[in-house]
Amino acid sequence: QVQLVESGGGLVQAGGSLRLSCAASGRTFSRYTMGWFRQAPGKEREFVGAINWTGGSTRYADSMKGRFTISRDNAKNTVYLQMNSLRPSDTAVYYCAAELTVLVHRNPAAYDYWGQGTQVTVSS
Repeated sequence: QVQLVESGGGLVQAGGSLRLSCAASGRTFSRYTMGWFRQAPGKEREFVGAINWTGGSTRYADSMKGRFTISRDNAKNTVYLQMNSLRPSDTAVYYCAAELTVLVHRNPAAYDYWGQGTQVTVSS
């Protein structure tokens, strides 16, 4: 069982930056692939990026490449999402998720555990 708690969301102007954190409970955090997803009002949940258990493999959605960076600190049971050059279209609730696998999946259905989400609002 893994419990996930996101933090770091807020209101930022276009072009600004935010760093989201996702703190995980449980002794086996380092065995999980961690993903970030987002969901805007009226839209489906969207893959942002994911990182494998070692941190050596990452995947990003095309629209996030070069702007967003995922990292993890297994000693702190925490995964991060650094978001730069934010756009109003990045406004959404951001969720972290965990999957017990060595692979890195884009499909939210593959993930076993989810946090409650943190709101990110980017003003123009």
